[in-house]
Amino acid sequence: MTDVTDPTATAPESSRTPAPSHTRIRPLAGLTAKNAVREVLAGVTLLAIAIPLNIGYAQIAGLPATAGLYALVVPAVVYALTVSSRQLVASPDAAAAALVASSLGGLAVAGHQDYITLALAQAMICGVLFVLCSVFKLGFLANFLSKPILIGFVGGLALDILVSQVAKMLGVKIDSGGEFVDKLSGLITGLPTLNVWSVLISLGSLIVLLVGRRLAGAVPWALLVLIVATVVVLLTGAERDGVAVLGPVEAGPPTFTWPVIEWGQWLALIPSAIALTVVTMGEGLLVSRSYGEKRNYPTRPDRDLFAFGAANIAAGVSGGFTVGSSTSRTAAMDQSGSRTQLPTLVTALGTLLLLIFGTALLADIPSPAIGTIVAVAVVPLLGIPDFIRLWRLDRFEFAIGAACFLGAVFVGPIAGIVIAFVLAVVNVTRRAANPPIDTLAADGDPRHSLLEAAPAGEPTVPGVVVVRLAAPLFFANSTSFEKAVERAVRDTGARHVVLDMEAVTDVDVTGAESWEAVQTFLAAHGGDLALSRVRPGIRDRLQHLELLDGVRFFDTNREAIMALQTPAAGSDHGRR
Repeated sequence: MTDVTDPTATAPESSRTPAPSHTRIRPLAGLTAKNAVREVLAGVTLLAIAIPLNIGYAQIAGLPATAGLYALVVPAVVYALTVSSRQLVASPDAAAAALVASSLGGLAVAGHQDYITLALAQAMICGVLFVLCSVFKLGFLANFLSKPILIGFVGGLALDILVSQVAKMLGVKIDSGGEFVDKLSGLITGLPTLNVWSVLISLGSLIVLLVGRRLAGAVPWALLVLIVATVVVLLTGAERDGVAVLGPVEAGPPTFTWPVIEWGQWLALIPSAIALTVVTMGEGLLVSRSYGEKRNYPTRPDRDLFAFGAANIAAGVSGGFTVGSSTSRTAAMDQSGSRTQLPTLVTALGTLLLLIFGTALLADIPSPAIGTIVAVAVVPLLGIPDFIRLWRLDRFEFAIGAACFLGAVFVGPIAGIVIAFVLAVVNVTRRAANPPIDTLAADGDPRHSLLEAAPAGEPTVPGVVVVRLAAPLFFANSTSFEKAVERAVRDTGARHVVLDMEAVTDVDVTGAESWEAVQTFLAAHGGDLALSRVRPGIRDRLQHLELLDGVRFFDTNREAIMALQTPAAGSDHGRR
């Protein structure tokens, strides 16, 4: 459906031509007088979603509630004014919170001032890494995090978070900064100590969130749950009966500071900062591009990386913590009709007013209600439907996702991201190592250059075999190429091998060695090598690698066949 309030909407979205990527993108692009009211209302919705979630994510990260709220002010404003995406919402999310907690837990005690300082320094390192990625145009690195890897990695983090939140919902005390197995065993052994009031508050919150979402998705049910649950605690005195509450929240706007830590601590934070950067880059750029294509506006990956960098540096100097991309909040804004970054600015203003005038309202929020809100937000991140789909479509891809899931759960997020990259390389290499290598058959039409694939073991025409490699020739597939050509010669008895180069876009040094081995093999068997349909740039590359000695070139496969076939085969040409 065409959105009549969108100035770019002049035709159905599926038929509109995307705006050129080189178009200058101004801050708050897409905002007009016609859609301003809608964007402000979307901002109110985002505020209602973000406040309870950010308080919960700050607790997951082992930080005070103010760290989650501060991240909604200065970092959000900086991001909204520098990003190219009109819709991607940047904020601390579940994955970032879990990574922060797991990486800082061994360096300081959660909640201690040293821990908070380390979190600020970690955010700043992430910011610098994002800026460097933007400057050196390294956004392509995100492509190594395939969909199965993201599903598995984020799902593993989500399960780890879910155990902590279930403990809050039941009123069971566990070490939220411990390993997954320790937290799970603590939850199970602590079940006899569960708090009845906590269970009732959680159950009521869960019913409201799930049923309310079905009845009226536009209502900020999470905020409503916090308000009602807080009133219940105040009226019943449930805190005296063991229900944990948020406690006093420091009032006042964010203050600018600089994390002062030792150089060794800065270095110790780099691995976790790299992991945070990579995960945010992989998910954030993917979501940014998909919504840009869906809503017909240009996005610039390098500018988006810069925006993430600027936001994280701002978080580090203003008391927040690492800012990532929020897929769920971006989807919520899209569903509300928002097409600009104005809702982020509205949320920043609303959060600032809350910090200045309303922190007293937060002190009595019950932890079971916060845990329920976060748990409901995290459950979709487990990726159960995605795993089912992977199982149905590709078992190997499912195995990659499952390995990343188990790695994030049992080995830890930092090791999990290493596992993810190793599996990505294995997956790429596995697919590249066995590219399609066809022998081609003559189709009888002299005008055709792209011939039909022939059964293995048959020449294209007597004395000639045309081989097509449908990939660049490099270290992963060079052995397969070498063996395929040798097998084609042995099976067909052909003296002339024509290599169809139309799909060969590059040749590396290892591929060049296999190429030379093929030429040596052909010379030993009284044969030669010819090339057809060579791309313009590849000929220079082959010349540079000194691979063209005695090699003939042809514009088409048909031309090569006509020139190389044995005279005796002329009368049979084209009959197969």
